Amino acid sequence: MHCPFCNTQDTKVIDSRLVAEGLSVRRRRECGACRERFTTFESAELVMPRVIKSDGAREPFNEDKLRNGLLRSLEKRPVSLEAMEQLINRVRSGLRATGDREISSDVIGNLVMEQLKKVDKVAYIRFASVYRSFEDIREFGEEIARLDD
Repeated sequence: MHCPFCNTQDTKVIDSRLVAEGLSVRRRRECGACRERFTTFESAELVMPRVIKSDGAREPFNEDKLRNGLLRSLEKRPVSLEAMEQLINRVRSGLRATGDREISSDVIGNLVMEQLKKVDKVAYIRFASVYRSFEDIREFGEEIARLDD
């Protein structure tokens, strides 16, 4: 690891600890030349599949889009940000577990709805109404009735 202060490659790890629920490693380092200390973070780079949109366009998976959709669904609901981040992690893990290089946006939407149903049923209905483009109150009622199944 190069020292960010003097660019020497002679650095040593002083302390390491797991952060972000064990998904990253935080390392405290010291430069052997200038004695400056600095922190590095190490995490696995996992490639997410590309998303095939309903119009056939392909784009990289965008976690921010997922997060924004969930934030709108969970607005004013008693769900913590931590619970939402765990939901996002479960969706990401589910997508990686498919092993596919490309995945349909329908699969992602259904996976999100499956996870939301477990966390908050009102947020689930909100998400489903946008995702499935509900046209009238009847469709809301049908979806609510399916929740009891």
